[in-house]
Amino acid sequence: MLLKLDASDSRPLHEQVAGAIRRAVAEGECAPGDRLPPARDLSRALGVNANTVLRGLRALRDEGVLEFRRGRGITVAGAADQRAQLLDRVRELVADAARVGYGRDDVIEMIRGLS
Repeated sequence: MLLKLDASDSRPLHEQVAGAIRRAVAEGECAPGDRLPPARDLSRALGVNANTVLRGLRALRDEGVLEFRRGRGITVAGAADQRAQLLDRVRELVADAARVGYGRDDVIEMIRGLS
């Protein structure tokens, strides 16, 4: 898995780390069940602090993209690709809504109204 961060990107580094891994999963570089290198190795490869990498990895765990297992390390979750695609679409929806003047809470209310 070849990850790169963009020095011109204004997002916080942990978000860039999470985005790079999310893209690797979405593009098939990492398949469900694949094990990721240790955070220390990723931090060296990316040139960032290990805690920054861990923060990005935890965000992906919370999204359901990664699983942390004692003794097995960090693996790509079974439904990671589907969940990652859905989260990308949700992010796009929130961004589109913001462009026309709606906030996140407005979008949530619209979704609740669909039920």
